[in-house]
Amino acid sequence: MRTTQRKGDIAVSQAIARFTKMGYDVALPFTESASYDLIVDTNKGLKRVQVRYSSVKEVALRRIHSNSKGYVVKKTKPHAYDWLYVFKNNGEEYLIKRCLSNRNSIRPKFIHLLK
Repeated sequence: MRTTQRKGDIAVSQAIARFTKMGYDVALPFTESASYDLIVDTNKGLKRVQVRYSSVKEVALRRIHSNSKGYVVKKTKPHAYDWLYVFKNNGEEYLIKRCLSNRNSIRPKFIHLLK
């Protein structure tokens, strides 16, 4: 397994644990092509959650994959997800309750820090 995939798996498992601790039910989409990684039932509705892992201050928001012509870089489309969860390698967790479309990266702020 590639290191990037492993980091993504770590972030998703941390997100599942965090949302479960918050009392929410969590579901995983069956497809790899979805623009979100989790579905969280907040008791006020379902939220599509994009999950990111980062070891630096800037968190990449672009999705990169390869096809027969090489690498494809895509920015997030509007309304692609509802929440962005970020897990940092130092254990910090951030939750941004909006979709950050058409951006390359974000620097999470203290107000988004989960405690």
